[in-house]
Amino acid sequence: MTEDKRKATEDMHENTDDEELDKTLNLPFPNATLVRLMKQHISPNKMIKKEVKIAMNRFLGDIVREVSEKMNEYPYAMIDYRMFEEAIRPYKLVKEMDREKERLMHHLDTIVQDCLSIKRDLDNKFGSSEL
Repeated sequence: MTEDKRKATEDMHENTDDEELDKTLNLPFPNATLVRLMKQHISPNKMIKKEVKIAMNRFLGDIVREVSEKMNEYPYAMIDYRMFEEAIRPYKLVKEMDREKERLMHHLDTIVQDCLSIKRDLDNKFGSSEL
């Protein structure tokens, strides 16, 4: 069996399993679509457990619910792109917050190193601080 045929057979078997999951667990999105999207960003030698597929599906369903509820808070009859952008803003800010955290951690490490250096200088000049 060639590599392409083997892959097509695996995909067909996986899609059947995913369709059964969708029906039995009442998931918000087609599982096969999510798995295909996930595999685009995961190494081909890794497998995704069923519980991860289900959790990803439910997690994305929760995000859709939260974003929709936020957009529903506006009193207008029509939801526009600005409202959508405002509703997804917290999710977009997560990466920025992580970068800011890394920057602050690096800055704190620098401060600690400066304090240790000053302590060494004081110990050298005035003797050890330990009695």
